[in-house]
Amino acid sequence: MVTAQVCGRPVGVLLGADTALNPFSIRPGYQALLKLPVAERMARLQDPAVRARILSEAPAEEYLRKLSQFRQHIVRRWNRMFKLGDPPDYEPPESESIAAIAAREGRTPDEVAYDYLAENPDHFLFFPVTGYNVDNHDIIRTMLTDDATVLGLGDGGAHCSSIIDAGIPSYMLTHWARDRSRGERLPLELVVKRQTSETAQFFGFHDRGILAPGMKADVNVIDHANMRLHKPEVRYDLPAGGRRLVQRVDGYRATFVSGVPVFEEGHFTGALPGKLVRARGA
Repeated sequence: MVTAQVCGRPVGVLLGADTALNPFSIRPGYQALLKLPVAERMARLQDPAVRARILSEAPAEEYLRKLSQFRQHIVRRWNRMFKLGDPPDYEPPESESIAAIAAREGRTPDEVAYDYLAENPDHFLFFPVTGYNVDNHDIIRTMLTDDATVLGLGDGGAHCSSIIDAGIPSYMLTHWARDRSRGERLPLELVVKRQTSETAQFFGFHDRGILAPGMKADVNVIDHANMRLHKPEVRYDLPAGGRRLVQRVDGYRATFVSGVPVFEEGHFTGALPGKLVRARGA
C-alpha cells in the first residue's frame, strides 16, 4: 500500500528584504545593497533615488543564470505573490495578489511589491508553490480527509531563511479547526487525531499518540480559543550568526514529554527528558 504524505497548507516561500530571496535580488541596484547591515539596507531602500533606480532596472541575466529554474519562476510571478500580513493569511484570494493590487491601484506590480517590502524588514510576500493551483484550500482539504494520506509534509530547516513550516501543527488547530472562512473547516477531533495517534501509528510508535493508561505522557495543554499564530520573524541566532525564520504562537499552556513539563506558558523550563527513538523493526 502507498500512503501519500500531505501538507496542511500550501508549500511556499517567503520573500522579503531580509530573506534569502525576493523579486528584486536579481537587479543590479539591489545586489549592491545585500552586503549592508539590515537597518542600513532598509534606509537605502527608502531613499527615493535608490527606489527609482531599482524599479527602472530589468532583471539581470547574470543573476538569473545563477538561480535554478524554480527560483527564476518565483521572482517573476507577480500573480502568485501575496502580502502575508499579521496574522498571516495562507489562504489569500487571487484578488489580493500583487498583480491584482497593482491593477486596481494603477501602479506596476514592481512598485506595489517594492513599497511594501521597503516599509519594514518584517514584511513578507508569500509565494505558494504547491497546493494552491486554485486560490483556496479546497484541494488541500480533500487530501487531508483522504484515508490514503498522512499529515506531515513540511520543510524541516534546509531552507531556514526562506521557508518556515514549524507553525503548521498550530495552523492546523487554528485555521482548519476554528478560523477558516473561505470554505469548510475540519472537526477539531480529526485535526488532533491526524497529528497524534495517526502519525504515531503510521511510523510504528505504538506506545504514544493517545491519552490512555500505560501510554507515553507526551501532552500539549492548549487554550484553543485563544491560540494565535504570529507572522514569521527573522533571527540571527544560528552558529556564526546564521539567519533563520521563526514563528511564534500563543495558546500553549504546557508541554509535557514523558510526563515532565518542558514548556510552561510558552517558556522553556530547562528540562530535557527526551531521547532518540526508533520505530520497532527499523
